[in-house]
Amino acid sequence: MRAAITAHDFGTVFRLARELAGVSYSKIAAECGIKPERVGSLARGRGSVTSFEKVTCVADALRIPGHMLGLASRPWEKREPRPAPDRTSEEDESSVERRRFLQAGTGAGLAATLPELTRPAAGRRVGPELPERLRRRTARLRRLDQVLGGGDTYRVYLGEYQATKALLRDSTYSERTRHDLLSVLAEQAQQAGWAAFDGGRAADARGLYEESHGAATEAGDTALAGNALAFLAYQAVSGDQKAGVEIAARSCATIGPDAPAGVRALLHERLAWACAVAGLATGCERALAAAATALATAGDEPQPDWVSWVDTTELQIMTGRCWTELRRPLRAVPVLETALAAYDDTNARDKALYLSWLGDSYLTAGEVEQAATAADRALDLAEGVASVRPRARLTQLLKRLDAHRGLPAVDAVLEKAVAV
Repeated sequence: MRAAITAHDFGTVFRLARELAGVSYSKIAAECGIKPERVGSLARGRGSVTSFEKVTCVADALRIPGHMLGLASRPWEKREPRPAPDRTSEEDESSVERRRFLQAGTGAGLAATLPELTRPAAGRRVGPELPERLRRRTARLRRLDQVLGGGDTYRVYLGEYQATKALLRDSTYSERTRHDLLSVLAEQAQQAGWAAFDGGRAADARGLYEESHGAATEAGDTALAGNALAFLAYQAVSGDQKAGVEIAARSCATIGPDAPAGVRALLHERLAWACAVAGLATGCERALAAAATALATAGDEPQPDWVSWVDTTELQIMTGRCWTELRRPLRAVPVLETALAAYDDTNARDKALYLSWLGDSYLTAGEVEQAATAADRALDLAEGVASVRPRARLTQLLKRLDAHRGLPAVDAVLEKAVAV
């Protein structure tokens, strides 16, 4: 049996999963233990899945019936007698099998979500322990964002937010529990808003950030209220630079000097970015210095889970992005190269984004071939990721590279961009 299946090529399976069932390559990668760019290569017909163990893993993850792959029935399959073929049908057997796979794959879902949390029925009293349970659940679900794009996670995160909102509306509780639930709601709204923004739902994101700010303010959670403003600033600055800077400055003023170090670092990073987009180099540098100072004073104090990813590598990335935006490649390239060396390819969305800024700085410095190499790598990583941001960033870089047609490295990456 093993020898028979080594020839199986999963390229068509992965491509159909994406095109017809709406399953992103990053989602397939997360569930099957395959790097996202490897899934993209397989979908383009480059290579095949040859390991028996990997074939069975892919079959189970995508809910592909065993008989389609030469395997025995999978444990989750409910085999039913197959009806006699309809001689008048125009569909051939392969089309039927393909549709069955897609229906099964879509229904199963690939995101590794948590078991459903038992919530009190409407009208029941909520105890003081539930908000902390919800916060821990929110933290665990946040880990999905490390490997999946907002197109994959938005519905999951939005559902959590809506469930907590219903809990606040329909249950009874003490005033302290109410404040704790409002804080959780603010955190969940930010999580859903980020996924909406990442998935191309800008209006939904803005509405969720505004609701988060209201809930956090009512709860007295200044850290989350400041972060809601920082999210709004990050989104606003691309359209109204002055407003973006003003909102980002408000976010930093909201929290004060006693906020956790990670929160201060994150909000000052976003102020730095707003200043960079607005061309305010001095303000940008001051904000980056404030973020660095905050990280240096972190020590062992507890940090909210929603800033757990903010570290020196993240600050290097933001520093490189800011100097790229300000057209200072000699300052941007070294920090981006150092930071990207610490990034694993499983973080495909983020690594593709950061490579696009590196490519931009290379191009500004006149290093066209290196810019093309960075763009080529970013295209591989971004393919099939359920996020609009990598492709939007790469489109800008590719437009700049188009002026250098005739160089082999540039021609190759522009051709790949059309094919992807």
